[in-house]
Amino acid sequence: MSRDTLRTGFERAFALFTVPNDNPELTLAQFKAFSKQVPLLYFILATNMVSLSATHQGIAPDYLVIYLPGFFTLICTVRAIAWLTRRNVEQTPAQAYRKLRATNVLAGILAIYFTGWALALFPYGSAYQQAHVAFFMAITVIGCIFCLMHLRSAALLVTALVNIPLFVAMCMSGEPTFIATGVNVVLVSGAMVMILLTHYSDFRQLNESRQVLITQQDALHEQNRAMQVLSDENLRLANLDSLTLLANRRSFFQMLETEFARATSSNQTLAVGVIDLDGFKPVNDMFGHSAGDKVLIEVSNRLSQIADENLSVYRLGGDEFGLLVKGPITERHIQSLGLNVCDAIAQRINIGSGIVQVTGSVGFAIYPDVGVTGLELYERADYALYNAKKHQRAGVVIFNAVQANELTRQKIVEEALIAADLAKELSLVFQPIVCMTSRRCIGFEALARWESPLIGQVSPAEFIPIAEHNGRIAMMTRLLLERSLKVAKDWPPGVFLSFNLSPHDLTSSESTLKIAAIVLASDFDPRRINFEITETAVMHDFEQANASIQILRDLGSGIALDDFGTGYSSLSHVHKLPLTKIKIDGSFVRDIHKHQSSFKIVKSVLALCAEMDLKAIVEGVETEEELQILESLGVEAVQGFYFSRPQKAEETLAWFADRGRLLAAS
Repeated sequence: MSRDTLRTGFERAFALFTVPNDNPELTLAQFKAFSKQVPLLYFILATNMVSLSATHQGIAPDYLVIYLPGFFTLICTVRAIAWLTRRNVEQTPAQAYRKLRATNVLAGILAIYFTGWALALFPYGSAYQQAHVAFFMAITVIGCIFCLMHLRSAALLVTALVNIPLFVAMCMSGEPTFIATGVNVVLVSGAMVMILLTHYSDFRQLNESRQVLITQQDALHEQNRAMQVLSDENLRLANLDSLTLLANRRSFFQMLETEFARATSSNQTLAVGVIDLDGFKPVNDMFGHSAGDKVLIEVSNRLSQIADENLSVYRLGGDEFGLLVKGPITERHIQSLGLNVCDAIAQRINIGSGIVQVTGSVGFAIYPDVGVTGLELYERADYALYNAKKHQRAGVVIFNAVQANELTRQKIVEEALIAADLAKELSLVFQPIVCMTSRRCIGFEALARWESPLIGQVSPAEFIPIAEHNGRIAMMTRLLLERSLKVAKDWPPGVFLSFNLSPHDLTSSESTLKIAAIVLASDFDPRRINFEITETAVMHDFEQANASIQILRDLGSGIALDDFGTGYSSLSHVHKLPLTKIKIDGSFVRDIHKHQSSFKIVKSVLALCAEMDLKAIVEGVETEEELQILESLGVEAVQGFYFSRPQKAEETLAWFADRGRLLAAS
């Protein structure tokens, strides 16, 4: 056998009798398990020592049966109490290792002491007393092995230090019974040691498995924390507008419900504001979407500067923003806030390639004045915004009783329209379009009428926007176009039909092709049809509107831009569209003989039409004075109450009964 092999074997054997320090978690586990059994160990030693001393009273010297046992019993009692009082004190791995090492050394000292003391008593007394000594040593070493099973090194050390001297002493006695006892104790102790080693190995593996499980749990907890962080971040992003970094529409409605519940439960006020930018689309169209994004970011920054703990700002989508204002709130305070918002938005914006300016219209609704739910409060604010856009651009409108009545009426009309049998309830009237030179009727504009059996006659100004909103407008357009073409077939050649299209009719090529199909199926000359579109239809989606208009132009039909001058369309777009006519809105005609500004506007539009080779039709002519001014400007075609109110289909034929009759004389 080589020297290295001997050295390795010696090192392994030595390691069995030392406390390992390669696993701090195992060291702590050993200490916790061992500390629970130490008091029991001292109890076994003390009771066995007292028992053996009692059987040798008067036989052995006093120092062996009184003083030494008494002193050591006292030490065992003190140590047991110390371990009992400190067993719940948390230890670091280093502290636990030091105490286990000290216990290992103390176990060797105690083993030597008890073995020496017991063998010193062996010569005294009869065979019964000697048998008691052998029993004492055997039962004590077995008890110690059990108590020290979590401290392997101490258990092996005690076993060796007790069993070897005991076996030698029993063999030297020459008594077969003692020799058999010594052999039996060695064999039983050996079996106990095997059990001890197996138990220690299992204990170590269990602890390592527990450490792996804890590590896995820690990793799982860390993963869960990471997932929670990721989830929180995803939730934050889900509630954040990526362009402006404002809270988004989803966040707005979540917070609206939360704040509305708080306001209702605590009897506090709450205001909802909705902002829409005026003139934003022309910026997008003229300078591109990147410029539009810069405008939105700058407006968002300005609104964020106004925000505080009681005012939060949101981007609802597109160029629309939302405000939530917590109480206490007064209408005066909200009006002032709205004006500050409008002033902030109206400041000029540098987009890099130039300077632009947009304005903002704001609608507010205040709880508890209106609204029984958060969503209803928002709808009231949105309706106030609609009124601001319609009547007070770049201004502030707070929802009031008048608007409440309008909204109630709107809902009544909407419910009736949904339930309506449009084929029976819709009808048409026609207003003549007159040639200024000949004073003859050259065409009719078809106008929709609706009489509901539930709510009576409803103005087109009421039901058409609602039909556009709820999606019934496309069906209404096709139904009315078919009827208009049937009426127009009876008109003389050269008299055209002017028919209004909704912006929704131009939102897709498919819807426009359906309109074209109706025209082709009617056997009415498409060149005698004049489709009227509004600036709103064009500005909503210029490219698609242009494509849809081109489909109708390919039929040979004319295209008139209706209500020209009342919208915000760019003249560059007017140049790009395949238009044939422009209809000048009646608001510029009313009292034109009294207002120089109206005169100049109409004159300018007529010059534009001449430059673009477009025909002009002037709407809303009601007086002789207005007619004379328009005639002096060279207007070719007009329509209005001065000549005739809208008439039923059968009445239109009366205009052609006498082809020579002049309208001026009628």
